[in-house]
Amino acid sequence: MDETRQQKRVKLINDYNKKYTKTVLIRLNCNNDKDIIEQLDKVDSKMGYIKELIRKDIQTKKR
Repeated sequence: MDETRQQKRVKLINDYNKKYTKTVLIRLNCNNDKDIIEQLDKVDSKMGYIKELIRKDIQTKKR
């Protein structure tokens, strides 16, 4: 069966993601981690916010 244009596009995206990206999942408890959840809900980009915090931590440890 021939692949449709959409199937080819999805395959390219999946191949790219496997080669160049890593997925990191965190599960937060609605009771114990409520403060973290509330803070993440305040920012526009959760990924950007988390990456910024990690990079700041890296820089602090280099000193």
